[in-house]
Amino acid sequence: MEKIVPIIPIRDGIIFPNTDSVLTFGRPKSLLALEQSFSKERIVCFVLQKNSKLNDPAPSDLYTVGTLCRIERMIKSDGEINAHVKGLARVKITSFENRNSFLLGSVKELQDEVVDTPEIRALCNHLTNEFRRAMNLGKAVDFLVFMNIMSESTSSQLSDLIASVLDLRPVQRQELLTILNVRQRLEKVADLLAKEIKVLELERKIDTKTKERFEKGAREVMLRERLRTIEKELGESEEDNETREILMKIKEAGMPEEIEEKARKEAKKLSQMTQFNPEAGYVRNYLEWLIDLPWSKVSENNVNVKAAEKVLDEDHYGLKDAKERIVEYLAVHKLSGKMKGPILCFAGPPGVGKTSIGKSIARALGREFVKVSLGGIRDEAEIRGHRRTYVGALPGRIIQGIKEAKTKNPVFMLDEIDKVGADFRGDPSSALLEALDPEQNHSFSDHYLEVPFDLSDVMFITTANVLYTIPPALRDRLEVINFAGYTHDEKFKIAKDFLIKKQMESHGLTSKEIEITDSALKFVIEHYTREAGVRSLERQIARLLRKVAKLVAEGKKKKITITAKNTTKFLGPIKMRGTMIEKKDDIGLATGLAWTEAGGDILFIEVALMPGKGQLILTGQLGDIMKESCQAAMSYVRARGVELGLSPKFFQKLDIHIHVPEGAVPKDGPSAGIAITT
Repeated sequence: MEKIVPIIPIRDGIIFPNTDSVLTFGRPKSLLALEQSFSKERIVCFVLQKNSKLNDPAPSDLYTVGTLCRIERMIKSDGEINAHVKGLARVKITSFENRNSFLLGSVKELQDEVVDTPEIRALCNHLTNEFRRAMNLGKAVDFLVFMNIMSESTSSQLSDLIASVLDLRPVQRQELLTILNVRQRLEKVADLLAKEIKVLELERKIDTKTKERFEKGAREVMLRERLRTIEKELGESEEDNETREILMKIKEAGMPEEIEEKARKEAKKLSQMTQFNPEAGYVRNYLEWLIDLPWSKVSENNVNVKAAEKVLDEDHYGLKDAKERIVEYLAVHKLSGKMKGPILCFAGPPGVGKTSIGKSIARALGREFVKVSLGGIRDEAEIRGHRRTYVGALPGRIIQGIKEAKTKNPVFMLDEIDKVGADFRGDPSSALLEALDPEQNHSFSDHYLEVPFDLSDVMFITTANVLYTIPPALRDRLEVINFAGYTHDEKFKIAKDFLIKKQMESHGLTSKEIEITDSALKFVIEHYTREAGVRSLERQIARLLRKVAKLVAEGKKKKITITAKNTTKFLGPIKMRGTMIEKKDDIGLATGLAWTEAGGDILFIEVALMPGKGQLILTGQLGDIMKESCQAAMSYVRARGVELGLSPKFFQKLDIHIHVPEGAVPKDGPSAGIAITT
């Protein structure tokens, strides 16, 4: 028998028959349907909507199987209704009547398909036992619901009661509501309950392990505290042993008296901290830095001028002026016995041996060598260190280098000092002033150590590619030794005596497999490299040997000879061509000399006259200084126009165009004035 009742859509809940639920309603149509039903028969049909996001679902958006319910109680509050409802039966909605106020529908009650068999009774007993097991595993269920499940007599009611408390998705609940065969419903509920029990068991296992770890940790803390108390009573505390060991190391470190006193205070502070105090690690790390620094360890001061000359000549070819100045510096140091004096600054283009000659000086003196690259450093703390109040604080690069050297008088190279920059974090060059100034570095103070360290025995050497980027105050403390670029002859000698042997060894080749003739080597220097140093030359030699190594590995040739004629087969087309001077001077063309990092070169200056208004046109990427030279040359010619036989209207009717070839290369400098005027 069908009846017409209000249809109330619900978003994500299912009310099963024989179960009680409390629901909250807020949609206007639902509120109106509840109020009218409550004033009459109190019977409504709740049905799940297919899309929970719809606020006003149409009949097509609802499932056709719902639950017929009775409204037991209803409370209004803040535009909502809290209703206590009781499920009565499964119903199928056969038709809808969409009023303007709310939905009405014709519903037909669905009957369960149930047969009382031993299998169904066994299923019911299994469900009851499994549900009790779930409760023991911690499933939260209302006590009255639990009692109803334990005392329920019919299999249909048991399946609905258990289904109502399982943690299921709305679609799974709808599926159970649709199943009319009680046996199938019981089996489905049993499967879903078994899955939930597995989840509960896993949660219990995780909780147990977490609790065990917590209890173990708490027990260890308690036992350690008891052990600490007992050891203190017996005078055998582990902390006391650690403190004694630290104090012994402090005594052996050879610190100055006031620094040793500070270290002892820090060690005493550490002994009064528990091992779980986070500050203990910071204090222990600070003490380790103080102990590891070479306060009194020095390398033997072995200055042998002849031996130094020999080492420099063995390691570097050429650089006569630079090596002579270095030897003079070492001679003065030997006679005075002190390292106080100007700080050496090796200035020159990349690849000329500035860094490697610093290693040679250390080898000649028998000292440790430390190198710190300053390129790109913009934070003062990189030099002076961070305050200990910062998390992860460490000493600066200088103190770290001294610790690495393990002596207080190493050869300390500050590489690329011209690349140091300043920003909002400070100026690192200001911090370098104290370290490099012989009058101040006997008490260099690092922010992390907070105690002075004597750097007066350190031989500081700096390197730079250019000098104008070094701050004047820092530049004033440096004695510059210029490293000029190598000539072609010097490059040839270096490549033949050093580079080829080094690259052949690294490529696994021997003189039985390859021979590089002198003509080939000169050809590579002239046509494949243009630099002051030899790094690019070394790369070209390595490239050449890789090609040869491939041929040797393939077994194509027994011995390969590289000559000037076949070099292009290995290295490709010529990359560099020298500029040739014109055999005969032409009007409007002058030849000047130019300077580059790769060495000297010639520069052509071309001048053309054309009708115009006396303008001066400049092309060829000229810098400001060369532009001024052009203006000065123009003024010189105009001032002596009568002597040169020029008409007074010459500069009014003609434009002068000055062009310097190779327009892609920027050009500047003060020495082009004579060539331009000519």
